[in-house]
Amino acid sequence: MREIVFDTETTGLDPRGGDRLVELGCVEMVNRVATGATFHAYFNPERDMPAEAEAVHGLSAAFLADKPLFAQGAQDFLDFIGDAPMVAHNAGFDFGFINAELERCGLPEVSRDRMVDTVAIARRKHPGAKLSLDALCTRYGIDRSHRTKHGALLDAELLAQLYVELMGGRQIGLELAAEANVSVFGSGAAAGVVAVAEVAVARVARTFREPRPHGPSEAELARHAKFMEGFSNPLWSR
Repeated sequence: MREIVFDTETTGLDPRGGDRLVELGCVEMVNRVATGATFHAYFNPERDMPAEAEAVHGLSAAFLADKPLFAQGAQDFLDFIGDAPMVAHNAGFDFGFINAELERCGLPEVSRDRMVDTVAIARRKHPGAKLSLDALCTRYGIDRSHRTKHGALLDAELLAQLYVELMGGRQIGLELAAEANVSVFGSGAAAGVVAVAEVAVARVARTFREPRPHGPSEAELARHAKFMEGFSNPLWSR
């Protein structure tokens, strides 16, 4: 199964109030394994960069001034994501900005039916816990020491690791496949087809053992009866 893990950086919080998308990073996964294929782009927002937003991601208006408009990269983005499910942390926020930009270009929105929200998954798995990307990476031991500021591609790469952990971590099947020299072939890989080398399982000979007796012996029954005689007018004999 092909999935796209992605993240956005923006000028603010409200795409309907004039805020714009300035960075987009996507990581391709097949069967929850990163393939190495990515999409990454910066965009000129055609507006100023608020100081509070720049403090988060470090992208200044001067840096973005010579970057392409979203409309110039929109089709490349759509071609990359195809019809795959889209995984994001607090996905409603990212979908809101992407669809607002697509609307400005006169292109169809990305359906929210494709949305996979890792915040919702984490909330069900860890109710009451902190759900930020930083907090969850710490919980699962994912190295984020190189993350000094938010960055769309960097955060998408961290989220891809987190997503695997939230969905159960490295599954037994994957471990067996690695030991058996699994190979994923070109066209088949895109369709999620995996060829696995044959694995021989040695059978262990077991010696039959007679079942051990668990009932009381005659001597034990006699001792128990004598012990019970010591009770005066017990409840169980009334």
